[in-house]
Amino acid sequence: LEALDILSSATSIVAEGEVMQLAAAKNLETTEDEHFAVIKAKTAALFSAAAEVGPVIALASRNDRAALRSYGMNLGLAFQLIDDALDYGGSSKDLGKNVGDDFREGKVTLPVILAYRRGTKAERTFWKRAIEDNVTADAGLEKAIGLMTRHGAIADTIGRARHFGEIARDALAPLEATPQKSALIDVIDFCISRVN
Repeated sequence: LEALDILSSATSIVAEGEVMQLAAAKNLETTEDEHFAVIKAKTAALFSAAAEVGPVIALASRNDRAALRSYGMNLGLAFQLIDDALDYGGSSKDLGKNVGDDFREGKVTLPVILAYRRGTKAERTFWKRAIEDNVTADAGLEKAIGLMTRHGAIADTIGRARHFGEIARDALAPLEATPQKSALIDVIDFCISRVN
């Protein structure tokens, strides 16, 4: 029953995150905090629930369950940030979708938020036309990637993902060394290595 409670709670949080994302759609005034609230409610809540359910079923200690919940939450944040960066700096093979899909759909992700905030007035006008007015083309995607590169938006997004990956790794520190713990650490490394 406790596992079902965790999953049903996560489902509610993910649904709330979806509504938050819809409310922030195409809004370039979205703050970093608002964006993190969305990805925490969506991807990270799902990862957290998935990481906690196994220990609950295995009757693990509260400390182990809390460690794995934190691991899942931070892994989810890292995963989503890497996914956001890959949309502008990866390949379709790594991403599992076409590069630039977020741009074409007008999604305001962390690389967009950072490039928009750091950009000049003319660059902000480009972002408004591309994201808010949905005027996109392949040349627009190339310009977006160029602006993100110039302002360090993709690199900073990856840096933040690495930070959350380290927090996920630290969350596992109290657990005893087992093949399962090693596998969980490998998942963090795989998640981050998608951008290398």
